Amino acid sequence: MVAVVAAIPWCGLAAQDSRRPTARTEVYAGSELETYLRNLQVAGVIGLYPWSARRFAAAEVDRLLPSDSAHPWAGRYDWSRAPPGGSLALARPEIAARVNTAFPYGYNDGAIWAGRGLTLSVQGGASVRYGPLAASLVPLASWAWNIAFPLAPNGETGALQYADGRYPRGIDHPQRFGDGPHAVFDGGQTTLEVTKWGLAGGVSSANDYWGPASDFPVVLGNNAAGIPRVFVGSAEPVNLWIARVHGRVFVGRLTQSAYAAAAGDTAMRVASGAVVVVTPRWPEGLELGATHFIHRIWALRRSLLSELYWPFRGSYKDPLENDLASVFFRWVVPRAAVEVYGEYGTEDYRYNFREIVVEPDHDAGYTIGLRHVIRKPGGRLRVIRAEVQNLQRGTLVQSRGQSPFYIHFQLLQGHTYRGQILGSEWGYGGAAAKVAMDWYYPGGRWTVAWSRLLRGDTGDTVATTPQNPRGLDVMHTLSVEGLFFRGRYDITAGLTVVYEFNRDFKRDAFDLNLVAGVRAGLR
Repeated sequence: MVAVVAAIPWCGLAAQDSRRPTARTEVYAGSELETYLRNLQVAGVIGLYPWSARRFAAAEVDRLLPSDSAHPWAGRYDWSRAPPGGSLALARPEIAARVNTAFPYGYNDGAIWAGRGLTLSVQGGASVRYGPLAASLVPLASWAWNIAFPLAPNGETGALQYADGRYPRGIDHPQRFGDGPHAVFDGGQTTLEVTKWGLAGGVSSANDYWGPASDFPVVLGNNAAGIPRVFVGSAEPVNLWIARVHGRVFVGRLTQSAYAAAAGDTAMRVASGAVVVVTPRWPEGLELGATHFIHRIWALRRSLLSELYWPFRGSYKDPLENDLASVFFRWVVPRAAVEVYGEYGTEDYRYNFREIVVEPDHDAGYTIGLRHVIRKPGGRLRVIRAEVQNLQRGTLVQSRGQSPFYIHFQLLQGHTYRGQILGSEWGYGGAAAKVAMDWYYPGGRWTVAWSRLLRGDTGDTVATTPQNPRGLDVMHTLSVEGLFFRGRYDITAGLTVVYEFNRDFKRDAFDLNLVAGVRAGLR
């Protein structure tokens, strides 16, 4: 990537406006500005565009940037598109600190894992546009103090004693990343892509976020680091008159943490995935779509073209292959400044259509949500949003075996990358709900949120079985967060109070999670 950027004739590039940060460099899946643009779309400030196949290509970001000043942060950023010749723009460096007082807590933060104690991270870089070429180099480094805390006994020794407390040989989801400081260096939001003839393709380690969820995606989000991958897809929705179709397919490599049970040829996997979004001509603002994500042993990979095709050939009954799939919708009604959305997903293959009809809840679950954006005087916005996910095992386990979502006992890593879940952190056999309110004003943002996060259950669903009074491990959280614009600095500060009932199905526990960060523009 560095060599490619260095090879571009810098004399023809237009540098960014040093007085204001360049907005287009900070729009990536799950970022502050990506969420802000979504709110502007619901409010009717920017046009309708499918939001269920993110990461956006660079050309897509240009189309999403607001062209008027009828929004709170109009004066904070440079909202201009990349000039046609070429451009060089800074992705402002950000330093952040997280503190957990009692046990690890945090999600949807990419490669970062926040253990007990202090966790530090730094990220930043630059992006280049030159004709059809777009390149961004935005790596991330983090360091966690990783202080000891009580682990759930899993019956293992050595490195596996830090593995998952319930299924240490079924999923690569460590309780703790070893007994000392944990450091990570990751490619972060780094991408090299070419857009031509209506297609966009390239290589990336940036996060993808599939489906309409904001916090709890079923298949793929930003809870783990982005998968190193080759991708190709449409550069914008293709107009078929009756509908527009937009999509992306990729092939990537998944590695495990040092605390996983798999070894040898099974320690590395190839991932093939696809997302397709259809926006019908009527009703306006409706998105319909589907995803398919496949894990297989790396040693069994086929040619690149075969792997790119693999997600479209349907479910394949191979015990050494794990399939996840989902269907979703999102409906934005700008006149009412409301969006509603939902996603239904399933883990592992289906035998036939009859099984889908008779047992749609087998290894399956859903996410539903809504968002209402209220425009206030002075260009301010108030956002009310709620999202609920349920991927728990249901009463079907009384008659048929069912493992927690994201687990596959032949591929022992589950639906993870480097020890973190690729979908929702709370979807691993659990459930989640969140209600939040955001206030956007010219000087920044305030957010207040409450959530209920079910880490797991003991599976006692048969009426004749004695019930475990501590059989549900549930967190309730209350958080307050502020973003403050101060000169060339963006300052973030947040506090989350976490009370966990029946932690590891034993005792109650209490944690304070503090977050502080600074993003600085250079002069």
